[in-house]
Amino acid sequence: MVCLNCPKKLMKLLICLFTLLSTFCYSQNSTALEKVKQKQDAIIEEYYTNCALKHNYKYEASQWQACLDKGLAKDSTIAYLWQQKAMPLFKARKYEAGMVFLDKAVALDENKWLDYRAFIKCIFAKTFKESIIDFEKCKARIGNSYVMDHTYDFHIALCYLQLNEFEKAEKTFKADTDFQKQNQGEAHHLDLFYYGISIFEQNRFEEAITVFDRALKQYPTFSDVKFYKALCLRKISKMEEAKILFEESKKDLENGSTINEDQIHYEMYPYQIRKLVKL
Repeated sequence: MVCLNCPKKLMKLLICLFTLLSTFCYSQNSTALEKVKQKQDAIIEEYYTNCALKHNYKYEASQWQACLDKGLAKDSTIAYLWQQKAMPLFKARKYEAGMVFLDKAVALDENKWLDYRAFIKCIFAKTFKESIIDFEKCKARIGNSYVMDHTYDFHIALCYLQLNEFEKAEKTFKADTDFQKQNQGEAHHLDLFYYGISIFEQNRFEEAITVFDRALKQYPTFSDVKFYKALCLRKISKMEEAKILFEESKKDLENGSTINEDQIHYEMYPYQIRKLVKL
C-alpha cells in the first residue's frame, strides 16, 4: 500500500529536527559566549579595576600600561583593554601611539568602538577626513546616533568646518540643529555656536548673529559666542554694540564661561578663544 502522506510527514520531521538542532546549537553557542564573557570580565576586574585604576595614568603611565599588558597577555581579544591603553595617550597628545591601540579595539569590537575612534579623530588627532569616513560608517549601521553627548552629524559638520568646507558644514549643522529643535525644543548651545561659525565664515554676518543669539539664550555668558557675535557686529558697522559685547565676552571668559565640554582639559576646541586683549 502506498503512503500518500509520507513525503509531507518526512518534511515535517526534517523541519522539526532542523529546529531542534538549531535551538541546541544556539543554546550551546550562547553558553560558550557567556563563559568567554565571564572570563574576560574577570580579567578586566583583575588587571584594570584592581590594578590599572590604582595608578594615575598621567603620572604613572608605565604602571598603568603594565597592568593592562598583563591582562592582554591572558586574553588579547579584550577590546576594552586596548581602548584603555589608548585613552591616556590621546590625552597626552600622543595621537599616533594611541591610535595603534584604538585600531586594535575597533578591529575586535567595531560596533562599540568605531564611533569613539571617529570622535578621537575629530577632537584629538584632528584627522578630519578619516573621522568623517568612520562616522559615515556608523551612520550607515545605526543612523545619526550620539557619541560623547553630541550627534554623529555634529562631529561630521565640525570636521567640514575644520576642512574649510563651510557650505557642507552649514548644511549639516542646519539639518542637525533643526532636528534637535523639533524634538527637544532647541538645539544644544555648542551646536548652535558652530552652526553660527559656519555662517560667519561665509561673511553672512546678520544671519550668524541670529544663530548666535539662539545659543546665548541657553548659555547667556558663553564668552566664545559673544566674541564672534561682536566680530559680526563690527563687520556690519555696529561699533558701539560690538565694543560693549566684546567687554562682556572678556569678563565672561575671565570667569570661566567658555566651551564646557569635558575634553577642553586636554584639547582646545575649534574657534575656542583663550585670551582677549582688544577687538
